[in-house]
Amino acid sequence: MRIAMIGTGYVGLVSGACIADFGHQVTCVDKDNAKISALNAGRIPIYEPSLHDIVQSNVHQQRLSFTSTLSYALTGADAVFIAVGTPSRRGDGHADLSYIYEATREIAAALTGPAVIVTKSTVPVGTGDEVERIISDLRPELEIAVVSNPEFLREGAAIHDFKHPDRIVIGTDDERAKKIMAEIYRPLCLNQAPILYTERRTAELIKYAANAFLATKITFINEIADLCEKVGADVQQVARGIGLDNRIGSKFLHAGPGFGGSCFPKDVRALIKTAQDHDVPLRILEAVAVVNDTRKRAMARKVSAVFAGVLRGKTVAVLGLTFKPNTDDMREAPSIPLIMALQDMGAKVRVYDPVGMDQAKQVLANVTYCRGPYDCVEEADAAVIVTEWEQFRALDFGRVKGLMACPVIIDLRNIYHPEDMKERGFAYACVGRSPPFQPVNHYVPSDRQQSLPTAEVSIPLA
Repeated sequence: MRIAMIGTGYVGLVSGACIADFGHQVTCVDKDNAKISALNAGRIPIYEPSLHDIVQSNVHQQRLSFTSTLSYALTGADAVFIAVGTPSRRGDGHADLSYIYEATREIAAALTGPAVIVTKSTVPVGTGDEVERIISDLRPELEIAVVSNPEFLREGAAIHDFKHPDRIVIGTDDERAKKIMAEIYRPLCLNQAPILYTERRTAELIKYAANAFLATKITFINEIADLCEKVGADVQQVARGIGLDNRIGSKFLHAGPGFGGSCFPKDVRALIKTAQDHDVPLRILEAVAVVNDTRKRAMARKVSAVFAGVLRGKTVAVLGLTFKPNTDDMREAPSIPLIMALQDMGAKVRVYDPVGMDQAKQVLANVTYCRGPYDCVEEADAAVIVTEWEQFRALDFGRVKGLMACPVIIDLRNIYHPEDMKERGFAYACVGRSPPFQPVNHYVPSDRQQSLPTAEVSIPLA
């Protein structure tokens, strides 16, 4: 089949490459000429494991191409996917649909025959109705069907998720559109991926409800982590204890500094606004949004508490900047408000991320960008693990301790064990796990290290 993919951002590029890998003929189109030139030269504008290889393979086999000419992409297309951005609208939190509607108008002008229009972007309920109305008003003679086909891709695992989905949601009542969509995804039948056919509005809401539920699950375990610190419980064991219940499940029960990225924050806000527009306030999600936003900046208190609340003149090393590992995405990353809060407290900040440094430089100022984790911790009074990159899971702590001015580790992802860190001579704070209370000045500093301030090893959030 011939497929046109409008947009070469994260969703469009991953979807286009994977559909081409199924054996279909895919043309990705974008108005950004520089991006198209880069893609045609073999340069991928985002970091996603295996994406470069799958793009290059399908370009080589002439199943995947890139263009800035929409009419070329639409010629002979069996389906036209819209995969442009839907960021939060500045000022009110609603999803900004201007790119969706602009693409729709341009598609309407360029179509030469019947078409199935597929919204792959995350859009509020009713967006498909408006897409259909725009095309019908501009080109009433065209026979079209508008389908909602939301994506459920995790950054860092998007290729696997596309090819091994839990489900494929297709929102349409049009039988011809159903057949075309079934043919596009037919290669996934070998994986027995269930196809869920629904009404279009239902499909649109499924996407938002899924992301909102996962965001709620993360926020729930983060608040339980705060309680664990107060009562002396271990949040990881609590998470395991409830996650073994099949009604709950173990995923998204990892306590940390809060959720970020391109999806959860904006989708929670957009769903809240949609509900408010229909006079159905979603109080749980409103609380999720507030708690998560507050939590990111509050993580700085874990650092300042080690130094009796005084960070002025201290140097803090931040390991990990992206909102999660295996991506270069800095959108709404917890590291951003954390670093800003540290700076507001007077700390000097050194940072390192294996992949996200270039993106970080666009949003973080007045920080020292380092070449690696050991360069980052050199002469630091404290090191904060913000993103659980594999590179940070097996640090040489003998080397780390020798480089740091003060052996203090604040582990916001719980990738190390409190008792182990204590034995290695570190003052160690984590999230939702209370190691035996020991005064930080229990540790004997090396010749090149400062005396540690008097504080507890386990630093509660509040």
